[in-house]
Amino acid sequence: MCTAITYNTNNHYFGRNLDLEYSYKETVTITPRNYEFKFRKVKSLKEHYAIIGMAYISDNYPLYYDAINEKGLGMAGLNFPSNADYKKEREDKDNIAPFEFIPYVLSQCSNIGEVKELLNNINIAQINFSDELPASPLHWIIADKENSITVESVKEGIKIYDNPVGVLTNNPTFDIHMFNLNNYMNLSTEPPVNNFSKKLNLETYSRGMGAIGLPGDLSSASRFVKATFTKMNSISGNSESESISQFFHILDSVCQQRGCVHMGDNMYEITIYSSCCNMDKGIYYYKTYENSQITAIDMYKENLDSSELINYDLIKNQQIFAQN
Repeated sequence: MCTAITYNTNNHYFGRNLDLEYSYKETVTITPRNYEFKFRKVKSLKEHYAIIGMAYISDNYPLYYDAINEKGLGMAGLNFPSNADYKKEREDKDNIAPFEFIPYVLSQCSNIGEVKELLNNINIAQINFSDELPASPLHWIIADKENSITVESVKEGIKIYDNPVGVLTNNPTFDIHMFNLNNYMNLSTEPPVNNFSKKLNLETYSRGMGAIGLPGDLSSASRFVKATFTKMNSISGNSESESISQFFHILDSVCQQRGCVHMGDNMYEITIYSSCCNMDKGIYYYKTYENSQITAIDMYKENLDSSELINYDLIKNQQIFAQN
């Protein structure tokens, strides 16, 4: 399970928690402009926007989990079991495999308007990367510097939702997540007022009581509510340090600790990594479960006119500064 968010200060940010019980040895991967993207059912792209994000590289192909391109468009795929429904190939559509969806969009779109136009002719087809890597059931959040949408391929077809909160988790479908927020409209960052009964002298006895009822469990529905409440009420300074620190604090509010979600056979779901992309500057920040130090990789410090993938292994060991 996962959580993705957008966030704006003086700059624009996009990122996510990846919550799983195992890792595919993912790396921060830069796809330069002249790497040839080969797609299974549509023509290759030999020239395109440069991309930076987290990916598992297989057969020299970047299987992106989340990424941004040089135009400031971001995209992340999140687990969507039972609801995701990929279709048979269609002759009247561009048939895109689920693992191709992020590179296909980010390689050629610069904003949400262009994404929506591209989606008009896309069919997300049931095509596996390989026998060892079958198609994962996903839905996607896509965001530019001002707007975000959620894209879901379900039984009824492709659904495109405007995403005014800039948050996505997992099941249920996005429209139900948004409707569920109605149940929490009484929450507040302010001290509560006694509306229980005028006959009782009820008083606040702690700070934060205006948010009593805010979910704290790790289910996707609860994480959606908590991440939305935290993000929508978040206040940050405008510096890069303040902005990315606040971004990671928002993600930390819904992160998963080893031992709390048992997957069987001594396996536990954890937040494998958290990411934060500066969409204006092309910088990918991350931290991992074992390493809480924030690491940054700047796509513009690489040769973006290259034709070869550039990737950085994650620094997973805890980095501790000994002050004395």
